Amino acid sequence: MTRRLSLFGATGSVGQSTLDLVRRDGEAWQVDVLTANSDVAVLAKLAQEFRPGLAVIADEARYHDLAAALAGTGIETAAGADALVEAARRPADLVMAAIVGCAGLAPTMAALEAGTPVALANKESLVSAGALMTAAAKRSGAAILPVDSEHNAIFQCLAGGRIDQVRRIILTASGGPFRTMGAADMAQVTPAQAVAHPNWSMGAKISVDSATMMNKGLELIEAHHLFPVGLDRIEILVHPQSVIHSLVEYVDCSTLAQLGSPDMRIPIASALAWPDRMATPCAPLDLASIARLDFEAPDEVRFPATALCRAAIAEGGARPAQLNAANEVAVAAFLAGRISFPAIVDTVKRVLDVAAPPPPASLHDIFSVDASSRAAAQHFVDQLEHA
Repeated sequence: MTRRLSLFGATGSVGQSTLDLVRRDGEAWQVDVLTANSDVAVLAKLAQEFRPGLAVIADEARYHDLAAALAGTGIETAAGADALVEAARRPADLVMAAIVGCAGLAPTMAALEAGTPVALANKESLVSAGALMTAAAKRSGAAILPVDSEHNAIFQCLAGGRIDQVRRIILTASGGPFRTMGAADMAQVTPAQAVAHPNWSMGAKISVDSATMMNKGLELIEAHHLFPVGLDRIEILVHPQSVIHSLVEYVDCSTLAQLGSPDMRIPIASALAWPDRMATPCAPLDLASIARLDFEAPDEVRFPATALCRAAIAEGGARPAQLNAANEVAVAAFLAGRISFPAIVDTVKRVLDVAAPPPPASLHDIFSVDASSRAAAQHFVDQLEHA
């Protein structure tokens, strides 16, 4: 039976990997919605290939370009944040939420409120508004299917098990490109070095987050919302080979691990096919060739981001939203050459050092916290740049 797919963030790495799998099993899917931030050329090309009912460009200034590119195709076009939310409310069998950053929060929430299953590749939404999102999913009955490789691994390891019988959840981390680098050398790191992940092919923002290990801290917050075992039962373990994507230890001390090649199409396929499985073109594991798997405890002195994230979710309220907003600003400033690599986490810490706003009770509150935290982070970036 053909299933309807709405893909938010079609031009990014997760979106491209999703469409690669759809191409290989075209009869199983009808793409109904495709969206992009500002890349009209790629979005129009994808729309011409997949023939969705609707194509949305987030950047309203690019609407006329999109409409012109798709004129005569019969594909409806729209632009702007409100159009993304309306697109998320369209009937679908699955929404792939792959918009990077807090910009993906409103459409993801709209899909959950509509009762549509969401394959969640947008960790920032769950970090900023996890309590609101999980409550919305519970009210509507919508499933949240994690696409992050670590959370998808946990999801798979929990199949057939019970969350109340979990003793520990262990998130694995590659350690990023600077795992063995000294703190003094990290002060000289360039954006080009930071985005060169040793195992995964990802976008610039998530690659920098991996290099600071902020990504693992954000994933810890995600796991806290997705798998409610208690914060003290979620741990991080550095595993440089990125073969084991996460582990679940049960009360009898049996530990289940999900292994696979570092290819995002594997967790994406898991979410697309759930509760079944689908074939992928990914390379199978050759454990004899890999020969060894290494593990080490995270170094929170050289990489303080994970401790910062744990403290933020332990405090709760608006802290995770503040952290996420500040990190987005700081990473963008680093990629633009405005601040140093260590200043990314320093900027986030400075934003969190101010008094916390009241706990957010709505998306409006989340966006308010996001805006004020971005402004504060930008202020600190300006200070650092001109110091």
